[in-house]
Amino acid sequence: MNFKPNIVQEKYIDETKQGEAFAIAEKDGNSKKLFLESYGCQMNFSDSEIVASILNEQGYNTTLKVEEADLILLNTCSIREKAEQTVRMRLSQFKNLKKEKPNMTVGVLGCMAERLKTKFLEEEQLVDLVVGPDAYRDLPNLLKETEDGRDAINVILSKEETYADINPVRLGGNGVTAYVTITRGCDNMCTFCVVPFTRGRERSRDPHSILEECKSLWNSGYKEITLLGQNVDSYLWYGGGPKKDFAKASEMQQATAVNFAQLLDLVAKAVPEMRIRFSTSNPQDMSLDVFRMMAKHDNICKYVHLPVQSGSNNMLLAMNRQHTREEYLDLIKKAKEIVPEVAFSQDMIVGFCSETEEDHQDTLSLMREVEYDYGYMFAYSERPGTPAHKKMEDNIPADVKQRRLAEVIALQGELSRKRMTSYVGRIHQVLIEGTSKKNQNQWKGRNSQNAVCVFDKLEGQQIGDLVDVFVFDNTQGTLLGETVAK
Repeated sequence: MNFKPNIVQEKYIDETKQGEAFAIAEKDGNSKKLFLESYGCQMNFSDSEIVASILNEQGYNTTLKVEEADLILLNTCSIREKAEQTVRMRLSQFKNLKKEKPNMTVGVLGCMAERLKTKFLEEEQLVDLVVGPDAYRDLPNLLKETEDGRDAINVILSKEETYADINPVRLGGNGVTAYVTITRGCDNMCTFCVVPFTRGRERSRDPHSILEECKSLWNSGYKEITLLGQNVDSYLWYGGGPKKDFAKASEMQQATAVNFAQLLDLVAKAVPEMRIRFSTSNPQDMSLDVFRMMAKHDNICKYVHLPVQSGSNNMLLAMNRQHTREEYLDLIKKAKEIVPEVAFSQDMIVGFCSETEEDHQDTLSLMREVEYDYGYMFAYSERPGTPAHKKMEDNIPADVKQRRLAEVIALQGELSRKRMTSYVGRIHQVLIEGTSKKNQNQWKGRNSQNAVCVFDKLEGQQIGDLVDVFVFDNTQGTLLGETVAK
């Protein structure tokens, strides 16, 4: 599971970063205020848009001022220990605020809600409301429970829920890029990961609703979409239901099923001028047909976030990753043959249970062979409830983990600079996403390979424009360019 790779490029993620709160234009007639803060992966931010849509119909307008809120919701993440610690600290702040405003309702959504429901409600009494990722439709009923003075909880995981019929509001953002969720849940039982236990079994959203959402976004002025899921490559629509039940489907259902490569083809044709990205991919499910579609359609960006987690077969086996080092490298090699300009980024965990120095060196050598554009790197932190927590010893000393992590980050820095340098001296099509944070006179945007580019603003240019930019220099993570005169 990756952390927002399409929004920022950096050597590592600051896990102590506070969540992000967004607000949308007020709806006439709504009298209540919702403060909604999201943490973690893109799926959580996408889910928050669904929640805001549901509550907007229940009389809530969003606000960025927590002190004026009638309802505070944190959409939480359980994938790292520090993420949970950050949310706990935030909830303690809200508990103090609630002493001054006793009618305020505080709730927890998402992955921590499912995992820590009893602790939050009964033991620590930090919240009034606990709602799991598949129960957002039940929010109106649960809020009535809290209004009557009762704690409310629904963390039931569904085999069917995809929220396909709910039109998400677009929180924050730039009005140019948007997420479109295509799958929910995950069937991959990686031993380090809590996601299958907090988000349930994998199921896919029907392609018709996906195409309609994509076309609606284009008609609303959006220029780029990211097809989103815990594992987009295993997308499989055969009429509804979990992917694991596909073998039980009728012959007609199996014959007319739509896989991820076919969905990509459908979306690319439905919105031919829309840029298309997707995240997150899984090596064991990644089909070469996906890369063939990438080569076929100019509007599918030439970039894949392809988590590997380790370069060691010993560690991959211990992690239950369902692919070997050799299979991963073969996939990368064949992908580059089909799409020579394709770029890759990675997720990497160092210091997993019983990782040896040789295992660590295998990771470094794999990174050198692939030459990732950038990556998301972490020292292993044990997650309660996972197979690794139950059956394996977290036996790598903290100082060893940090030293290995520093080496991985340093190597990725070298590789990032090398990859950025390879883009210099060429013209790139860049989608303007906003103003550079460092220079108000410059735009920022990304090329097809997801590399951030900054360049001077010219009269007549605006956010959402696709601009030809000549890249004349680079830093470790940014391309420096200038608009090509027409």
